[in-house]
Amino acid sequence: MNIRQAAAGAAAIDAGAIVVFAVIGRASHDEGILGANGLGLLTTVWPFLVGGALGWVIARGWKHPCDWKQTGAIVWASTFVGGMLLRLASGQGVQVSFVIVAGIFLALFLIGWRVVSGAIAKRRGLKP
Repeated sequence: MNIRQAAAGAAAIDAGAIVVFAVIGRASHDEGILGANGLGLLTTVWPFLVGGALGWVIARGWKHPCDWKQTGAIVWASTFVGGMLLRLASGQGVQVSFVIVAGIFLALFLIGWRVVSGAIAKRRGLKP
C-alpha cells in the first residue's frame, strides 16, 4: 500500500468515525437520522467533519496518516475543539456532558484506531 492509499483510507476511517459518533448521539436522544427538518444528521455532523478536515491540514495528515502522535492527536484536537466551536457558532448545544462524551468518544476512535494499527504493524515488523 502506498502513502496515498494509506492517507485516503485513514481519512475515510476518520470521517466514518465522526459520522458514527453523530449517528450514535442522535440515536441516544431519539432524534433519528433525518430529524424534523430532514437534515438532522448533516446538522449534527458538519461541525466535526469540518474540524477533522482542518486537523488533517494542520497535521499534514497525508504524510503520516496512521501515526497517532503526528496525525491522530492533532486530528482529534481539531475535530473536538473545532467541532464544539462551530456548534456553538451555529447555535447548537454544547452542554458539559456532551463535551465530555464527545471528547472521550472522538479520542477513542480518532486516536485509538491508529494506536491499534501501529501496534499491529510493530508486531509484524512493519513501519507504522
